[in-house]
Amino acid sequence: MMNLKEQVGIKAAEFVKDGMTVGLGTGSTAAFFVAELGRRIREENLKITGVTTSNVTSEQASKLGIPLKSIDEVDSVDLTVDGADEVDADLNGIKGGGAALLMEKIVATYSKDYIWIVDESKLSEKLGSFKVPVEVVPYGAEQVFRKFKKAGYAPTWRLRESGEKWLTDMQHYLIDLHIPEISKPEQLANELDLTVGVVEHGLFNKMVNKVIVAGKDGVRIIEK
Repeated sequence: MMNLKEQVGIKAAEFVKDGMTVGLGTGSTAAFFVAELGRRIREENLKITGVTTSNVTSEQASKLGIPLKSIDEVDSVDLTVDGADEVDADLNGIKGGGAALLMEKIVATYSKDYIWIVDESKLSEKLGSFKVPVEVVPYGAEQVFRKFKKAGYAPTWRLRESGEKWLTDMQHYLIDLHIPEISKPEQLANELDLTVGVVEHGLFNKMVNKVIVAGKDGVRIIEK
């Protein structure tokens, strides 16, 4: 019996056609999509170029024989498929639970088409049940943390098991904001964008038109 993540990963791979440049997302759900592309390359002779969103995905794709290029080596990406940590009724989302939000957002920004794959537990009326990750440069990071604390965002540092601050693939720190209900995600995104020291944040507003959702009744597609 296929689990929900696997179901949506395989469904999303149906949107990939020969000759495409494909953005390969990061996380446990996206990994099933990448695995299915590997199978199609092996068994169906699918010809694609992958652009990855993290070192972890690069490693998986390489082992599967998916030819890779960096985002700077391609003109644009035809389709990117990625997971999401939470998706609201307007298809705004929070990403970055896997700490790859900066690379994920860069690849998504230069993609012609962008699809999220989730199980139905990730759907919310309004965002806020999942923390908002904020990637910050180490210099001045404590100041940014204090600013978030004053604003009432209940910030916490993302830490390794060793207790050291988490370093992203791009060598930045992560501060997670715990905001119970985000009624104006665009306003919050704008505030974070204008905060000096913030490199990127996990609010992905108005970026997808299609979300593939797996639930107890099977797979469905929500479109904007």
